[in-house]
Amino acid sequence: MMWALTSLLLAGFTRAAIPNAMLRSMPTLPTLPVPDRSITSPNGTALPPITTVYYFDQLIDHNNPDLGTFQQRYWMDWEFYEPGGPIILMTPGETDADGYEGYLTNETINGLIAQQQNGATVLIEHRFFGYSNPYDNLTSQSLTLLTIQQAIDDLEYFVNTANLPMPGGDAVKPGQAPWILIGGSYSGALTGWTMVNKPGLFWAAYASSAVVEAITDYYGYFTPIREYMPQNCSSDVQAVIAYLDGMYLANDTTGIQTLKEAFDLGDVVHVDDFASALQYNLFDWQSLQPDVGPGAMFFDFCDALEVKDGVNAGPEGWGLDNAIYSWGNFWNTTYYDYVCGSEDAETCLGTYNTSQSYWTNVTVNDANRSWFWMVCNQVGWYQVGPPEGLPAIVSRILQPIYEERQCVNMFPQAFAYPPLPNVTETDTMYDGWNISVPRLFFANGLRDPWREATVSADGLNKPNTTSMPIYEGDGFHCSDLLTENGVVDPTIAAVQEAGLMYMKEWLAEWTPST
Repeated sequence: MMWALTSLLLAGFTRAAIPNAMLRSMPTLPTLPVPDRSITSPNGTALPPITTVYYFDQLIDHNNPDLGTFQQRYWMDWEFYEPGGPIILMTPGETDADGYEGYLTNETINGLIAQQQNGATVLIEHRFFGYSNPYDNLTSQSLTLLTIQQAIDDLEYFVNTANLPMPGGDAVKPGQAPWILIGGSYSGALTGWTMVNKPGLFWAAYASSAVVEAITDYYGYFTPIREYMPQNCSSDVQAVIAYLDGMYLANDTTGIQTLKEAFDLGDVVHVDDFASALQYNLFDWQSLQPDVGPGAMFFDFCDALEVKDGVNAGPEGWGLDNAIYSWGNFWNTTYYDYVCGSEDAETCLGTYNTSQSYWTNVTVNDANRSWFWMVCNQVGWYQVGPPEGLPAIVSRILQPIYEERQCVNMFPQAFAYPPLPNVTETDTMYDGWNISVPRLFFANGLRDPWREATVSADGLNKPNTTSMPIYEGDGFHCSDLLTENGVVDPTIAAVQEAGLMYMKEWLAEWTPST
């Protein structure tokens, strides 16, 4: 579909000139356009547009209610709702929620569940993202209240306290009505973590591409990309990366400079920033969906490397010399402008000039800054080169310290030296891969670069049970959340159908307690 390609392109442009490769691959939900149509309830009553914003008085600090409240934004659609139906809640996670209203509709799994079960859908903005901010800045001091636990407590306080704007919306608290929590990517992990931390609050949950395991050294991000990208493209990328890493180990600064200049990136001062820039082409994989094909930036990149005079390379690729020339030429002719626009290379791709506004601006609605705080403190997920002995499509120059150093750049008031994210505490508190809770449906995709942090990670072999089903299709990141992807790919349709089946079964078991 055209919107999928459009959202892919927008994802690239809106992330342009971010001097941190990790933030170009945040575990975010795919976007879809907001339907432009009138909405009516089952009895024919005209309903407010789904873009209507509602506000909830959320606690600034759940550990200190005396600090007061802030206004948390949410959106709602009750076109399918009938009394007794479930309330289906989602946060889009680490992003401005405005623009994600499509997740209220049956163009997503949320709305399909609502349609099947006569439910209502709610979308709530995550604290410190968009315009749901406890304080009017994103300083380190303010962001101390941006934690996984505060986000979980936000959901609990909303569910137990909010009077929803639909008729009867003041009488659908847990116990009066079943609540279902849905999430994808980070918000999928938050779904699982909430089910662990607040048992019984939500009757059931659906977690797509849920990155439940916090991992510091997350080289596994690139494993599904390497496995499923065109083999000739992977071969040539590996050749260039091995060449760069060999020169780095040999301290061949002249050779490295020559390689940088082949990409017209000779002005990038530090070799780790150059190695990071080479990741950018791979991060475009995350924007792919089953209905995206030729014309997507990732495939243009591979075509640039592997199609020569109308001929495709074999699985071994064309070899190092051609790969350097073709990859460099792609940056020169297409990709540099896509990523950096009119900025010079060091300003765009460098991470050592801490006076740049990117590091110092504390204005609200900066998803990159807020997410960086969570990454530096609690989840890691640093997308780095693999250990020796594993195939590498990303340079081993890139290790967690590359990202941890930037935590100091971004938050010098909080970190005097590069911090280690406390992933052990996160995985202990919220169970990580050991998660085991009833009525939680996991949906994953074989081609998802975040797969290795989900319950479908290679080698984990977590059982698929009727209490906590785990389904995996051939999709990409959060592919099963979008209805259209089930039309395109029967393996994704099977995941969606299973999710709908389990929701029907589980909701049939619910009985009111008040």
